[in-house]
Order: sequence, then structure tokens, then C-alpha cells
Amino acid sequence: MNWLDQLEKKFGRHAIPNLTMYLIGGYVIGYMISLMQPALLSWLTLEPAYILRGQVWRLLSWVLVPPSGSLLTIVIMMLLYYQLGTALERTWGVFRYNVYIFSGILFTVAGAFILAVFFGTDMVGYGGFFSTYYINMSIFLAFAASYPDMELLLYFVLPIKIKWMAYVYVAYILYDLVRGNWMTRTAIVASLLNFILFFLSGRNMRPYTPKEQARKRKFKKQSRPHMTYGGGAMHRCAVCGRTELDDPSLEFRFCSKCNGNFEYCQEHLFTHEHVK
Repeated sequence: MNWLDQLEKKFGRHAIPNLTMYLIGGYVIGYMISLMQPALLSWLTLEPAYILRGQVWRLLSWVLVPPSGSLLTIVIMMLLYYQLGTALERTWGVFRYNVYIFSGILFTVAGAFILAVFFGTDMVGYGGFFSTYYINMSIFLAFAASYPDMELLLYFVLPIKIKWMAYVYVAYILYDLVRGNWMTRTAIVASLLNFILFFLSGRNMRPYTPKEQARKRKFKKQSRPHMTYGGGAMHRCAVCGRTELDDPSLEFRFCSKCNGNFEYCQEHLFTHEHVK
């Protein structure tokens, strides 16, 4: 069991479902502010110097700043990331998706303060470098890593596998890392650190890949008719016949050496005769 499993057992009930919708709602608010009171956006950016002077709302308000572009491109971007984020939430589960998004936000804030330590806490102008652009990029890269062969219609016409688009984005990110200044580099690394941490531990993410999820759904569908017992019990020992209703502390496991779906309690898992 990895650290995410342990955190989910303790705090999973506090996870926010449909988190992508809230992020897009924040963009809508930010876009309306940019239309009606554009000067107000300067009060929302991530500026450590102002935060240390008491403007603590900037720790979160910077996620409201919408991406640049025309109204059409922003609407297309919102629709795309809603679909990608919702698919990831269904695949990973609400808690893991929450951790992925909030860790990206937290790492970005930490990156801004690290720069402030090196360049001086009185320096302003960080807000232009730290935005949700690369956090959105991390959603796209996570989706591409989970669904590499899914096709998107480029310009609504050309079908292209999402993994090839991801390679282009990675090349673009590497170009920014090489040619950008230290502020740009820190913003990129901080915003994408959640992707790096999640997918460098690929073994921990394997149970949440689409292929593994499909395998589990197929197994549950095949075994469901054989796993419904009296009183609504879902587990029954093939030797003693006890279910979780008889003793809630019982644990049940399938035997890989038995021919068929035979389940055993912990007392008979290693002592039963294998069914051939």
C-alpha cells in the first residue's frame, strides 16, 4: 500500500467530486473580471511580496486568472479540459485526482516563494510567470499517459493520437526550459512536479490505468452472479460457508490454484484442498 492509499483511507471522504468543473467556473469568473474590471486582475496574481505584506488571498486567487486568447479559443480550451479532467477523475478516483490538481497548485505556490527567497522578497512581477497554464498542461499530459492511443480531431478535422500531441507539448516545454529565464524554468518545474511524481511511480499508478480498470470491470461482471449470497452477503468461504455477515472481521480471498471462482476466509485460505 503506497502513501496515496493511506491518505485516501483517512481523508478520502473529504475529496471534492467534479473538481474540473470548479476550476472552469473559476476561469469563467476570471474572464468576466477581465472584461468588466481588467485592472482588478492585478490584485489576483501570485505575488509573494504582496502576500508577505498581508494580501493572503493571492495564495488562491491566482487560479482565477484566465488563460490568454480569444473567447473562442478559451471556450474550446475549457470544454477540452473538462472532458480530460472528468475522464481522469473517473479513472483514478475522486481523491487521487484531487491530490493531483491540488499538489500542482501547492507546488506552484512553493515555486513562487522559492524564487522570492533567491531574488528578494521585495521584488514583484512573479505573477506573469506563475499561472494555471502549466497546471492545465499537466492535466493534458496525465490524460495522454493514461490514454495514449485515444484520438482527437485536430482543428476538428484531422484525427491524431493524443500521445503524438503530448510529444509536441513536451518538446515545447523543453524548449521553454532551455531558452527561458529562471522564473520561467521554476514555474514550469513547479507546475509539472505533480505529473513527475505521479508517473515516475508508475507501479503505484498501474492499478488506475484504463486497461487495468477494464480488466477489473470484466472480472466483476463475470463473477457477480456467483458472489451474491443469502442476506445480501458478497463473500462466502467455500469451506465453512461463513460470510461477512456472520463475522465482520473475516477477510476473504480467491485462490489462484483452484479451478473456478472459489473464495475462502483467512482460516481456510491456506488449508483447503484445491479444486481441480
